[in-house]
Amino acid sequence: MSTLKTRAEPRLFYGWWVVAAAFAITFLGFGSAYTFSNFLEPLQRDFGASRGSVSSVFSLAGFLYFGLGIVSGPLADRFGPRPLVVSGMVLLGLGLALAGAAQNLIEVDAAYGLGVGLGMGFAYVPAIGAVQRWFVRRRGFASGLAVAGIGVGTLVMPPLASLLIASLGWRGAYLALGALSLVVGCGMALMIENDPHRRGLNPDGDAFAPSSAEVGGTTVGEAIRSRRFISLYAACLICSFGAFVPFVHLVPFARDHGITAQVAALLLSVIGLGSTAGRFFLGTIADRVGRERSLMMMYAGMAASLAVWALSANLWSLTAFAAVYGVFYGGWVAVLPAVVTDYFGGRYVSGIIGVLYTSVAFGTLIGPSAAGFAYDLSHSYELPIVASAASNVLAALIVALMLRAAASPERSTT
Repeated sequence: MSTLKTRAEPRLFYGWWVVAAAFAITFLGFGSAYTFSNFLEPLQRDFGASRGSVSSVFSLAGFLYFGLGIVSGPLADRFGPRPLVVSGMVLLGLGLALAGAAQNLIEVDAAYGLGVGLGMGFAYVPAIGAVQRWFVRRRGFASGLAVAGIGVGTLVMPPLASLLIASLGWRGAYLALGALSLVVGCGMALMIENDPHRRGLNPDGDAFAPSSAEVGGTTVGEAIRSRRFISLYAACLICSFGAFVPFVHLVPFARDHGITAQVAALLLSVIGLGSTAGRFFLGTIADRVGRERSLMMMYAGMAASLAVWALSANLWSLTAFAAVYGVFYGGWVAVLPAVVTDYFGGRYVSGIIGVLYTSVAFGTLIGPSAAGFAYDLSHSYELPIVASAASNVLAALIVALMLRAAASPERSTT
């Protein structure tokens, strides 16, 4: 038998290259999506649209890129993630470029909503699911690194979009972002691999052993009927009604309080900075103190920080909100896939995560657009922000009840 089948590779474990590829995918995909707040005012002005109707463009994209995991996840489990991730990045790049050529808001909906939505819908869950299979002991940390691309993208891309809009206009900015996503995204997607066994390794780079527990796992059908999955789904659904409101409405909120467009855009970067820190550090802490307990802490932290937003009226308080919210939001995104894999194993993890993320899809579809329409009616963000905080309180309570049930001796093993 080849030595490649009996011992770990002497060089860098390939799992970290898979993490790097997933980082690039989430950086470009979500970084581009979360620039939408920069484009809200130009789109509203050029097309004479209300804030609520423009916000619905982002909501459609968010619904699709989370909701399509129910299709792309099982396909990745069956055929491998790489073709799906490459196709997703092609759709993302084309969608952004076509949004720049749109002549009305319906065309923006079609190009941005469908392009970004379908693109990340095909790319996100397969890329993140692949990462879970390469690690066990450091799964929380590896997952955190992979989705840290979202945080770094939120840090880097909004200021970049602001500069592009200032120099090229919003149409040229979308074209430039589309070209970047197409070229770099497709190149990095080629590094995605499904699992370590094809390289003669077990997760974490350990020597190959076919008896590893990571070979198996709960099927999608079994998982979604379990009490644990139902609790996770309910928590994610309720949380998501408020979780994405800041990504669409923080910049307009700041502008309403007299902050310049360029400075307001930096608030999204502060969320990105906090999110990156949360994914690195809270993912690592979760590996030590328990990923399930850490998930409850993420929901509670997002609720507390949203309460700070409700009381904010100047740049410094908004900056504090953005930083703290980013930390806990980033921790949530990092820990959630690891918790799913802990519960149900790695064999069908992409499919299970894909079903779970439909909850986030519905929340994203409703939350940001509802916040925009509420603003149109009241000319205030007070109600949407308070409702967003309350939704995360409820999510934390659901996970707390799940923890209590897990501690009960008569609980189900799933």
